[in-house]
Amino acid sequence: MPRTILEGFRDFLARLTPSSLESEVSRLHRSSLENCLKSNFGIQRFAQIGSFGNATSISGFSDVDYLACLPTNQLTRISTSSLTKVRNALDARFPTTGVHVRCPAVVVPFGTTAAGRTEIVPADFVKHVNGYNIYDIPDCAGGWMNASPDAHNAYVRSWDEHHARKLKPLIRFIKAWKYFREVPINSFYLELRVTKYASTEQTIIYDEDICRFFKFLWDGQLPMIQDPMGISGYISPCKSDALREEALSKLETALTRVEKARVCSTNGYIKDSFDWWRLLYNDQFPTYYN
Repeated sequence: MPRTILEGFRDFLARLTPSSLESEVSRLHRSSLENCLKSNFGIQRFAQIGSFGNATSISGFSDVDYLACLPTNQLTRISTSSLTKVRNALDARFPTTGVHVRCPAVVVPFGTTAAGRTEIVPADFVKHVNGYNIYDIPDCAGGWMNASPDAHNAYVRSWDEHHARKLKPLIRFIKAWKYFREVPINSFYLELRVTKYASTEQTIIYDEDICRFFKFLWDGQLPMIQDPMGISGYISPCKSDALREEALSKLETALTRVEKARVCSTNGYIKDSFDWWRLLYNDQFPTYYN
């Protein structure tokens, strides 16, 4: 059991990282999904993306995402129609799973766990830019928008390497707050926002940087951000203004708690600091051991 804040975050990271069983579940249905899409559409690429694809997933919460690149002649001008086509093909193959559309993806919920919930994003290859594939994916308004999971993963990976593999754990700690406190902020937004923040820092010390990052978010009041790779345009933090207000309220509370945690640890009150971290993470942070 942890005696220091650093040990607490070490143990917390182990809890947040999906187990080998979760990782195996995430791979279990890949072949059957890919084969279904190949037989129906002749897909050109089927690649894991999202949190599992970028090693920033949260145990028990993150689902499995794939990009399915279809031939252009299999897609429709209205992206919702393409989502329906993919949904119908997968539903015919997996009729008891409850296949449904949740833009920009088609969801195939194998079982009841997050690791068994698979989301497939239909995509149309557009071009190569700086060695990365650029795709059109549904924009949730009937049209299409540019995206490049490869470019975004490379962006996060480069700064993670710059920070001696401490960036991805920091992203996990921020996402854990989102999930444990049901904060309605887009995970992709958080991933890019944390990486952008880290690009201006010399080092990463988890408790200090979580506090600084929350201050960074609060000072900016959760604005839309421009894709740092210049591909996806502007990225919204939340799906609606109402959800943004809810997120800001929870962010203000979070900032207060991490600031108190930091004051306690600075003054040597380690158990009290642990208590504030546990409050931030809805009692999921490790308990202090004396």
